[in-house]
Amino acid sequence: MTADLPRALDLLEQGDWQAAHDIVETEDDTASAWVHALVHKIEGDDWNAGYWYRRAGRERFKGTVSEEIAAIRAEIAG
Repeated sequence: MTADLPRALDLLEQGDWQAAHDIVETEDDTASAWVHALVHKIEGDDWNAGYWYRRAGRERFKGTVSEEIAAIRAEIAG
């Protein structure tokens, strides 16, 4: 997991999905792939979001963006 992943989540909470994307787009771990999926979900690119959810080994998240951010934070906290 990239050390900048919490920063990417902070940026998503602030509405800056492009800056969050810049952080996760070159990472290869499943947590970053999950954030990458969320970025594309927010962007409205459902096909790309689906690709990244599969890369993360996850189903599409059914809750709100805020709930998904909280779920990711809980996951990376251990």
